[in-house]
Amino acid sequence: MKRYLMKIIKYFKPLYIIYYWAGSLILNLIKFMVKPDDKLVLFISFGGKKFDDSPREIYDEMIKDNRFKNYKLVWAFHNPGDFIIPRGRKAKTDSFKYFITALKAQCWITNSRVERGLSFKGKNTFYFNTWHGTPIKKMGMDISNGNKSFGTKAKWNVDIMTSQSKYEADIFSRVFNIDREKFLVCGLPRNDSLAKATAKTKKEMMQKIGLPLDKKVILYAPTFREYERDNQLNCVIAPPIDFDKWKREIGSEYIVLLRAHYEVAEVLNVKADNGFVYDVSNYPVLNDLMIASDLLISDYSSIFFDYSILDRPMLCYAYDYENYVDRRGLYFDIRESLPGGTINENELLELIKDLPYKNVMKLVRDFRSFYVQSYGNGTKVSLDTIYKNINSE
Repeated sequence: MKRYLMKIIKYFKPLYIIYYWAGSLILNLIKFMVKPDDKLVLFISFGGKKFDDSPREIYDEMIKDNRFKNYKLVWAFHNPGDFIIPRGRKAKTDSFKYFITALKAQCWITNSRVERGLSFKGKNTFYFNTWHGTPIKKMGMDISNGNKSFGTKAKWNVDIMTSQSKYEADIFSRVFNIDREKFLVCGLPRNDSLAKATAKTKKEMMQKIGLPLDKKVILYAPTFREYERDNQLNCVIAPPIDFDKWKREIGSEYIVLLRAHYEVAEVLNVKADNGFVYDVSNYPVLNDLMIASDLLISDYSSIFFDYSILDRPMLCYAYDYENYVDRRGLYFDIRESLPGGTINENELLELIKDLPYKNVMKLVRDFRSFYVQSYGNGTKVSLDTIYKNINSE
């Protein structure tokens, strides 16, 4: 019920205005009664939904780094009981304990937001944001008003935000109203493992996930359409795909991993088949799936940027391109950057069966050279930057 109410507040302007001003005022008053803790670090990934991504990579290295041995680490989750963390304690998002922890913390580390659509960051809190992907689809203040949550208008008080390229930093600086000099172009910490992937690690990931080693792996990862929702305001998606046909035509050579976006509650017209289609939407580590696969198919997802680091084929299946551009908007025409584009399902299958590898890889490498200029060392650079900014000794 709480999640449902938060969705209503997020998209209903009068309620959001009341929530923002009242919540921010109360927390800023409480702030004067809370003693800051200069050894407290708060982590939150995807708003409390997950224990992964770049904040997890930074956390895993932090607990091994002697520079942080005396720091208290807290992870915030929607459902803390669902996660086990090797060091530190947990807090429930949107609880009183969560907000007190955020007010006390010397450092916030996230890939989304900490302030829950409010504004209460203290002047001595170091806010380190990795974000969670390079944008293809328009975001923040660039989204048309009819498709924008009012939470995008809340002030961003970020001290450092990581990025993979100038392209990414320029967009984030504008849409989040963050000074350009606050961007650290070092690559995303979560992508370090992609840069280090080998044939050996690919096989290990296939075994870990439980995939047959004698098949090539297609990772199908469509993004969400926030304008397609059920009566509970949950995102749903219905791609025009007949996986029974796919199994008949390419099942002897391939299997498919279906990875829905974390915002998607249900893929309406797809049934997983353990012999061909594996629904890995809830698999905890996306990088494992990328490393295990041989080919990526997506549409307007930022996964294209990350996957390009692996130097493997990528195809664009933008079956609703015109509608998506009209409803959400894109920063560039993805159809001009990657093979596929607005081909239909039958044409996509033919492209998979007779993949022009050299031509495809030229497009993939050109794409990477422009949009992913830094990768492979993001975790170390991030950790050094965090330590430099919070160390008071």
